[in-house]
Amino acid sequence: MENLFEKFRLGDEKENIETVVQNIVNGVVFRGTNLWILILAILVASLGLNVNSTAVIIGAMLISPLMGPIMGIGLAMGMNDVALLKKAASNYVIATVVALSASTVFFVLSPLNEAHSELLARTSPNIYDVLIAFIGGLAGIIAVSSKNKGNVIPGVAIATALMPPLCTAGYGLATMQMEFFLGAFYLYIINTVFISLSTLLIVRLLHFPHKIFQNKKQEKLARRIIWFVVMATTLPSIYFGYDFIQQERFVKNAGSFINNEAHFEGDYLLNKKIDSRNKKILLVFGGKEISKQDADRLRNTMLHYNLDKAELEIKQGFSNLTLDEIKESNNQFVQINEAMADKEIQLNKLQVTVDSISNNQKTAQEVFAELRVQYPLLKQAAIGPTLKMDDKQRTVATTIVVLSFSDIPSQKEKSKITDWLKLRMKTDSLTLIFEK
Repeated sequence: MENLFEKFRLGDEKENIETVVQNIVNGVVFRGTNLWILILAILVASLGLNVNSTAVIIGAMLISPLMGPIMGIGLAMGMNDVALLKKAASNYVIATVVALSASTVFFVLSPLNEAHSELLARTSPNIYDVLIAFIGGLAGIIAVSSKNKGNVIPGVAIATALMPPLCTAGYGLATMQMEFFLGAFYLYIINTVFISLSTLLIVRLLHFPHKIFQNKKQEKLARRIIWFVVMATTLPSIYFGYDFIQQERFVKNAGSFINNEAHFEGDYLLNKKIDSRNKKILLVFGGKEISKQDADRLRNTMLHYNLDKAELEIKQGFSNLTLDEIKESNNQFVQINEAMADKEIQLNKLQVTVDSISNNQKTAQEVFAELRVQYPLLKQAAIGPTLKMDDKQRTVATTIVVLSFSDIPSQKEKSKITDWLKLRMKTDSLTLIFEK
């Protein structure tokens, strides 16, 4: 068991502390190359968000040097280095302002102003984003402090996603939509605080040298400020996380309710809208008018899906749909009609097969009855269509007839039976077998 715990020790692979500190400090300053790389990374990320391209956004995250001052802040707090803290914080502010300005200018000039899903995903941070930033930050500082860094830092840059929130905040400023700006910038602050916090904790855990405050009150105040910032960032995210879970649960319950209950004979559900934030469900039906009794019955079933506090609105007719919704409904109708047409074709093919089998059986029964009249010694017969194959893999459709007699007919009678069967069954391809 002791050997197992030894495998989790970080000290054996720890990089020289002076080297780690110097590497982080080198990434703190934003001027010249770093500043231009930041601007270009912001423009790449903005383009990716503008055209809703995940690959481009990931590329921008890998280019961005924003992790430098954020880890620098965490390192400075962990070592009680006030000078480094001021340096990292000032460069962090400069980088943030420059990046935010660049993204705002981009979206002001961009002809595409529609908010796509990658933009919208950056405006509602919650407790899960806190966990991602904290755990990602832990991975980042552990990798930086280790001799075996691997490819962890690029992964941390992607997971913690510093660039997209800044671009989305710039989009909010450019289009004067403050909900975009506030939500995205809050996500950016979450990432900043918890990457710094995770850096602070690992720096302390690995016993980096830290300065001792001569003034104990000043040290206590600094500690309180740190935890105040952490709590002030965390508490709103917990609320948003709870709200996010509740909304997801509402969407799931509403979906089950619609799929299981929203069915009326003679009606078709044209469109549905689930507003999880306001707890509203809108159903638009086409077809005959839905009675008040049926509508009330549907509302009563909402209790079984934990939707008792939800508002259900039922509308009828295409007049209640937008142009896009009408197009979507028409597409659904076309798909249904195409599916029904395919089913009809398959049913027709099956019917042809069934009819063919039925006709063959009827013909076989008639032929056997007629042969029995002519040849009373006929005991039984097997009659049916089949395929005849030769050694060259060629197939020929034929009819095989096996006749069982009490006494085998003469050759003359066999020829007569053969000619009669070809004429009766209207075929030139006939395989006739006589047996006793």
